[in-house]
Amino acid sequence: MSDDRLRMTPGPTAVPAAVRDRMAEPTPNPDVEPEFFEFYRKLTDDLGAIYGDDDVVILGGEGILGLEAAVASLVEPGDRALCIANGPYGEGFADFVETYDGEAVVCDSSWRDPIDLEAVESRLEEGSFDVATMVHCETPTGVLNDLEPVLDLLEDHGTISVVDAVSSLGGTAVPTDRIDVCLGASQKCFSAPPGLTVASVSDRAWATIESFETRGFYTDLEPWRDAADEEWFPYTHLSANLYGLGAAIDLLLEEGLETVFERHERAARRCRERAADLGLSVYPDDARPSPTVTALEVPGRAEELQRTLADDHDVVLATGLGDLAADVLRVGHMGHNARVDRVERTMDALETVLESS
Repeated sequence: MSDDRLRMTPGPTAVPAAVRDRMAEPTPNPDVEPEFFEFYRKLTDDLGAIYGDDDVVILGGEGILGLEAAVASLVEPGDRALCIANGPYGEGFADFVETYDGEAVVCDSSWRDPIDLEAVESRLEEGSFDVATMVHCETPTGVLNDLEPVLDLLEDHGTISVVDAVSSLGGTAVPTDRIDVCLGASQKCFSAPPGLTVASVSDRAWATIESFETRGFYTDLEPWRDAADEEWFPYTHLSANLYGLGAAIDLLLEEGLETVFERHERAARRCRERAADLGLSVYPDDARPSPTVTALEVPGRAEELQRTLADDHDVVLATGLGDLAADVLRVGHMGHNARVDRVERTMDALETVLESS
């Protein structure tokens, strides 16, 4: 395997040298040394510059932990949750709801279609829901959902909103000020290693979280509200990972959020221009693509192309998931990889492979 290998997957993303160097530094004991709590508080404050005014917590676990923890902490047995879905991660929220004995009502659309706003409105009119879940960027399909109209409906009905923004936060604008629990992760647009969940939690969500006993420990958000102030974590935190995330957030804020978003847009636009030149279509269409990932339709060829690109060109891409595994090839231009020169190298390699096959 070459050290020059280019990993353009939609997470985990390339980790900059400054982040790797920071992780190699000695770290205080996160259980007993005050300087670690000072560092943690600064990191959550820095994340607040990305999230907005809500409390921010950081959990020791990959991004899926955040999805489960949000449901575990907000859904009591018998609670009704509206799971709004047009992709696999949106659908997957229902599994978590049922795990914690909630009633999951799935309002789903085809993976090729936008969120069905009329169907969401109809469901909300039929009966009350305690929580509603949805996904901003459906990473397997490369679709960026328009959340604002959905959030309007949820506000009208007093329903707590949970949003998986794992593949968009830090790469494009997210309406965090309107979301009760907004979930992110270290390994996507932040370009730190996998291992941490980040979440913003509104006062309304905290009130629900604190109103009942969560059936679990690792998935309970409640202890994190005052953990830093009380200088006590529920478990020994992932100190090196947190230092890496801190360095990654420093890089992002030094560049400036708007500049970062523009960089993602340029990389995404160039990726799709090159794809069009190669006669490739964007899945599901050109109307709703995410600036962080592009899904390309390559019917029946995704795994073959993925293998050849890695073996012959040291370029690593991802295929689709589930029913799309054989038919979709995904280019992740997010975080540190959201750069036109990296996109050019990726698409040059793909062009060579397509021309030779």
